[in-house]
Amino acid sequence: MTRQTLLTATALSLGVLAATGPAMAQEKTDFRLAWSIYVGWMPWGYLDDSGIMDKWAEKYGITVDIVQINDYVESINQYTAGEFDGVSATNMDTLSIPAGGGVDTTALIIGDYSDGNDAVILKGEGSLEDLAGKPVNLVELSVSHYLLARGLDSVGLSEADLDGVVNTSDADMIAAYAAPEVEAVVTWNPLVSEILSSNPDATNIFDSSQIPGEILDLMVVNTETLEANPDFGRAVAGAWYEVMSLMAEGDEEALTAMAEASGTDLEGYKAQLAATEMFFDPADAVAQAASGDLPETMTNVANFLFDKGILGVNAPSPDFVGIAYPDGSTTGNTDNVMFRFDTTYMQMAADGSL
Repeated sequence: MTRQTLLTATALSLGVLAATGPAMAQEKTDFRLAWSIYVGWMPWGYLDDSGIMDKWAEKYGITVDIVQINDYVESINQYTAGEFDGVSATNMDTLSIPAGGGVDTTALIIGDYSDGNDAVILKGEGSLEDLAGKPVNLVELSVSHYLLARGLDSVGLSEADLDGVVNTSDADMIAAYAAPEVEAVVTWNPLVSEILSSNPDATNIFDSSQIPGEILDLMVVNTETLEANPDFGRAVAGAWYEVMSLMAEGDEEALTAMAEASGTDLEGYKAQLAATEMFFDPADAVAQAASGDLPETMTNVANFLFDKGILGVNAPSPDFVGIAYPDGSTTGNTDNVMFRFDTTYMQMAADGSL
């Protein structure tokens, strides 16, 4: 269930991707969405396999092809290059890759936020303060890196107080934790659950439940494509919230299918959902998008990305990319708005008008 970013190489390619992105969008009938495996994105596979997406697309006289891509970063790169009309991505990666690369992108659906799925784990007892002078293993420049930065900041520390971060792939994280020289790791589920359950000395000292609403999992789409084809937004939102209704009702057939597709069983998938604040009700997603905390969150994210040198190509400041919110306000550069939180289609679902 990977949701990692390998943004050093990605940042270098942003200028090329933006240059090859889609031209001015026009009305069309065929659309493509990309997604990758993660607890909050499994509904995209299910609504495709179940025929729910086809049903909603037919209602609006269009087709929506949903494609699973195993490499999360590659899926965002392909969207940025114009190969897809939308992609599942976190708010952080949307800002850094397509928006930072000059592709005007809209958050069509806010699906969830991490509510404990991402965690800082210390070997032995202790707290965040005990990370001072220790190395920390994580996927560098990922949401794990962002989580660590937020945790350290909460206790008056910074990355400079550590004995460095050690870039470690998610595939190697379990083995890394077992190594004697590793003192702390930051990762996400199911790795968090496996490390904590398999190692009596493992202590969760900070997790995403302590920064609620900051690690958002989205379906983002090309803004020009959406504006030229509102039925695309209606069909996708309609299909998504039909599946959300099934999940909210505890439909075991749907949940089991999602669990198996993600490589776990029903119990394992439910455990991961318990650490995920899913917005089953579209009204809750609308409220999240309209939250007064969102601009502050996105400012924190922009600052983190700029500090790491991955906020677009040659970004001169953390304000390089403008971000628009449902109330018409913006953060960042108002002359370079490339990331938009739009509640239009989520609100239609909430109103039952799709």
